[in-house]
Amino acid sequence: MAKKYVNADGSANLKSFAELRRWQKERRAKKKDLSYVVPRVEPDLELLHGNRTEPTVTFIGHSTFLIQLGGLNIVTDPVWAKTMGVSPRLTAPGVAIEALPPIDVVLLSHAHYDHLHLGSLRRLPGDFVALVPDGLARWFRRRGFRRVQELSWWSETRVGEVTFGFVPAKHWTRRTPWDTNTSHWGGWVMRHGADCLYFAGDSGYDTVFRDIGARYGDIRVALLPIGAYEPEWFMGPSHMTPEEAVRTFADVGGRIFVPMHYDAFRLADDTPKEALDRLLAEWERLGLPRERLWTMPLGNTRLWSANETSIME
Repeated sequence: MAKKYVNADGSANLKSFAELRRWQKERRAKKKDLSYVVPRVEPDLELLHGNRTEPTVTFIGHSTFLIQLGGLNIVTDPVWAKTMGVSPRLTAPGVAIEALPPIDVVLLSHAHYDHLHLGSLRRLPGDFVALVPDGLARWFRRRGFRRVQELSWWSETRVGEVTFGFVPAKHWTRRTPWDTNTSHWGGWVMRHGADCLYFAGDSGYDTVFRDIGARYGDIRVALLPIGAYEPEWFMGPSHMTPEEAVRTFADVGGRIFVPMHYDAFRLADDTPKEALDRLLAEWERLGLPRERLWTMPLGNTRLWSANETSIME
């Protein structure tokens, strides 16, 4: 019998059929404005292919980023899929998969389809190593990926000069009716010297973020989800609201906040505009410096360093 994984508080975040029916009934009664288009810019491909020294982050879409750190090209949750189930993608990826530089490391937060897409993995350029949560390596190896390393919460590994730590999140996972929570979920902390970046994956709010902040107290850039939160009574255990994302940012002690998980797929009832508006309203309510919030256009690349933070347009 396969091992079943749970959250730090012992929850499994499973919903009943009655709860699902209630949500779908509510959803049919809502009318949402989906006309807002997430901004995009032309990617700086010359920079992305030529850079092996400066730390950069490029927003591709949803939870997919290209991160350049310690001489490595790293991709998080690679999904270039045009649809999710029967729903079309709302925004095209900010960088075409064929335009990527050779990838050295793939980071997986969990096995949900909007984070783990086999077609995208097969098309990625480069002989990459996949760092995956506990319980997921077998899925990769059965599909021909041989360079796979499986990590449990709070464990670390090193690729080149970069240390990767797998840290907790509050979520769940399933790809078929028979594999619910048979692999784990979490986020990743990447460190090279004084440069430290945190990719939260997908999560509801939890006090475990304080533990991450206590262990990695010098996080420069935090990539945090802000979408798929409505209705909150249904989504709350698995997806944080924009306000909770700001709280998470404070818990982990981040310096730069980069929102994600709001632009590409309509997984819940909120819209990209609603998520961004609530994030900015909370940011302003707390009086936080606007330059520390990077609402990145798709395709945009930004540079950070341990001593100062700047923007590469």
